[in-house]
Amino acid sequence: MKKLLILLIPSLFLAFSAPTAKRKLMADKAATTVTYAMRHPMHEWEGVSREVACAIVYDDATQRIENVAAAVKVSSFDSGNSNRDSHALESLEALKYPNVTFVSQDIQPGPNGALTIRGNLTFHNVTKPIVVQATRKDGNGRITVEGKFNLTLTDYKIERPSLMMIPVEDDLRMTFSFVFRTGGV
Repeated sequence: MKKLLILLIPSLFLAFSAPTAKRKLMADKAATTVTYAMRHPMHEWEGVSREVACAIVYDDATQRIENVAAAVKVSSFDSGNSNRDSHALESLEALKYPNVTFVSQDIQPGPNGALTIRGNLTFHNVTKPIVVQATRKDGNGRITVEGKFNLTLTDYKIERPSLMMIPVEDDLRMTFSFVFRTGGV
């Protein structure tokens, strides 16, 4: 009996002290983007940021993304028109509210890599709950999460910029592509 107990105690110790299978993965900045699209009656445009800080909590045992947090500097978006970008920074009060952030509250996987992500988006110092539909693809030692959602500028207390006294549409269409290296191939 003593020999059995001596053999079981180390096994029980390992079972209760084994490291968790969860780890934090940071997005690959070279491959990650956030893009906005806007419309004015005279034209449409997009602005892209490649300066995205994003992290997930990933559970290796269940292969689930449990949490996500992302931050983007408002000043990092490039629409290809420096005059438009400068005007956007003024309208968004980028010096006063420099970042857009998102923190998940719940992530539910669906079929074929679908994800429903609920969380809080803070933009222009206003925090609102949003639901984001995304798709997860795994391969080549990477997890890629892509999705889109819409914002209404006035919901975030942003005065709509105007051109020739005509304001832009109130909708801001956002898309994102976050790439995480998992270490495997």
